[in-house]
Amino acid sequence: MYIAAVVLVVGLALLSGSLERKLSRVDRRLARLERKIDRVLDHLGIQEPEPRLERVAALVREGRKIEAIKVYREITDAGLKEAKDAVDRIEAGG
Repeated sequence: MYIAAVVLVVGLALLSGSLERKLSRVDRRLARLERKIDRVLDHLGIQEPEPRLERVAALVREGRKIEAIKVYREITDAGLKEAKDAVDRIEAGG
């Protein structure tokens, strides 16, 4: 019985690691696709309206960039780099 439990735990640990790696790959691919779409939109001069970001823009105007990045991440579930880049674009007026 003990051996079966150990085998089950080891199997679950391996499965968990495999799933984490796959999710990580999916996250990277999704981020890459989002960057490509952003470049296409920029090239076409199309800006995607983001009505929930007024608070982020207000924080940027107040010079509270780090807090703006945190709020952006909460609103959009973006990663740190993506949020920083977005706040930088807001700061630059784009």
